[in-house]
Amino acid sequence: MLEAYEYPWEVLPHIREIIETLGENLPKDQYKCVGKNIWIHNSVKIPPTACLGGPTIICEGAEIRTGAYLRGSVLVGAGAVVGNSTELKNVILFDGVQVPHYNYVGDSILGYKAHMGAGSITSNVKSDKQLVKVHGADGDIETGLKKFGAMLGDFVEVGCGTVLNPGSVVGPRSNIYPLSSVRGCVDADSIYKREGEIVKKEER
Repeated sequence: MLEAYEYPWEVLPHIREIIETLGENLPKDQYKCVGKNIWIHNSVKIPPTACLGGPTIICEGAEIRTGAYLRGSVLVGAGAVVGNSTELKNVILFDGVQVPHYNYVGDSILGYKAHMGAGSITSNVKSDKQLVKVHGADGDIETGLKKFGAMLGDFVEVGCGTVLNPGSVVGPRSNIYPLSSVRGCVDADSIYKREGEIVKKEER
């Protein structure tokens, strides 16, 4: 369903309808529907202190921990971890993603096995409330979106206490140093040390 979009952030306004369509077609012997439009795989245990809003899909082997808050329009991939006091809203977490400690992820897509360190968040609305632009090396791209957090590629590692500012795009296998404030695009296979200091990873 995602192949129809040119840029990944174009999916954001459609996450709700995507989840509702997928949910209606999930195998009923593997998923139970609880509440309104909340589908949970039989292998997943939900702690009593977690709060789930629909539409939401939680896939096989995902771990939902104490105090997690899934506000709705949330797709949690297989084997993903949503940790204590983590809040999710209008997001897609691909398989194996970890947002395990005090994270806020809103209006974002996190690629396969991406990991956000403790206290790292996506900031999804600009302080001036203007539409979000993606700042690339070859110029800005208008998104037409007021709410847009971050796009993380596969295997991205985000350090503790980092803020991913609206419209951040981080390429696959890149690392973000702890306590960073990230704006714009980070190329694949890079290390973001601070603004203006991004280096390519050394080949091993």
